[in-house]
Amino acid sequence: MNRHVIVTGASSGFGKAIAETFARGGDHLIITGRRKDRLEQLAESMRKTHNTRVLILDFDVQDKKSVRDAVASIPVEWHPVDILVNNAGLALGRDYFEEADMNDWETMMQTNVMGLIYMTRAVFPILRKGGGGHIINMGSIAGKEVYEKGNVYCASKHAVDALSQSMRTDFLRHAIKVTAIHPGAAETEFSLVRFKGDETTAKSVYTGFQPLRAEDVADAVHYCANLPPHVCINDLVIMPAAQASSVYFHRE
Repeated sequence: MNRHVIVTGASSGFGKAIAETFARGGDHLIITGRRKDRLEQLAESMRKTHNTRVLILDFDVQDKKSVRDAVASIPVEWHPVDILVNNAGLALGRDYFEEADMNDWETMMQTNVMGLIYMTRAVFPILRKGGGGHIINMGSIAGKEVYEKGNVYCASKHAVDALSQSMRTDFLRHAIKVTAIHPGAAETEFSLVRFKGDETTAKSVYTGFQPLRAEDVADAVHYCANLPPHVCINDLVIMPAAQASSVYFHRE
């Protein structure tokens, strides 16, 4: 479709799958993340497989100046940006409130909330150049329900939900769509990062049922981005069929 699409956190998981799905559909990608080697591998693969243009921006969304500098470096031939997918985010630890590591809390809030804010503010002028555009924020079922030991991660994703509603209201006059996608249990690097490399615990999260794949979520994002101009899916919760809520699962 020849659109210009920014995907943050594209080095793995949802972000990688989302970038590949848009590339397959004929769009051109600006991919961001902290692991430049992975971004370069993804870019090479998409160029060869889908004959698409790819621009790499290597920075951490937690750093406001780095975000501004990176977005300012986007060449004019990539203007306007048509779609911004705010995917970068993470969970760290799953502990009772009084036992949790406050450094984990600060990292989650800075990445999941402030990183999304920094990116949206920086990209907004380039979105507006096209007379519209679409912002897609990756939330979580944790942004809809609070569960035991979820505390600050849940708070960060509730903030994403609230920010999405606020952006949708404030950007209405600019004809910019805002969609929030809230996945349930999905098997990516998410749990491995959350449990700080403990593979046994990370895998146990998905025992006894079929979780979502990154590609399932990417397909939902792509669908929302390909509706007619007068249609916007504001809010979408997507979960595996074996999951009814943040805590209820049917395990075999």
